Amino acid sequence: MAKLSPLMLAPIGIFAGFVALAAVGMFRDNPRELPSTRLGQPAPELTEETLGDFPGVAREMLASGEVTLVNFWASWCPPCRAEHPKLLEMAAAGIPIVGVNFRDTESAARGYLDDDGNPFVGVAFDPAGRSAIDWGVTAPPETFILGRDGTVLFRYIGPLVGSDYENRFVPAFEEARSPK
Repeated sequence: MAKLSPLMLAPIGIFAGFVALAAVGMFRDNPRELPSTRLGQPAPELTEETLGDFPGVAREMLASGEVTLVNFWASWCPPCRAEHPKLLEMAAAGIPIVGVNFRDTESAARGYLDDDGNPFVGVAFDPAGRSAIDWGVTAPPETFILGRDGTVLFRYIGPLVGSDYENRFVPAFEEARSPK
């Protein structure tokens, strides 16, 4: 009788592991939503590097006593351009928005804000994407709602437009702003 090598069973074990991971992912409460490990925790630090002459981001901006948005964006990102008018509208309504430009060039990012308007109270420049990693950002645009004390309350992946924005982001933002 031939001996059965353990290496012959390895592909079956690997396949079974992938099936188990897929099953766990499919049967989550909301399989389309990526969980954030930052919810309920103080906002991580942001890079101190600024974007040209635009105001930088001070730590106090993240815990300013007001509900604040932190928006990760890039000039090369079409969904970021789609949400830009909404950001300008929110800024005009007095909502403080901190911008984090990442994986971009300084000249392209500055040109974008010069041409299309700057909705941000401060802009952090993160060309290597280190702050994005600390925040758990997967791709732009992503927007975080911070409580008055700088605690991360909500993470929204995607542009601030459309029915998903209306059904998920707006209620979370209104809840964050409501007096407790």
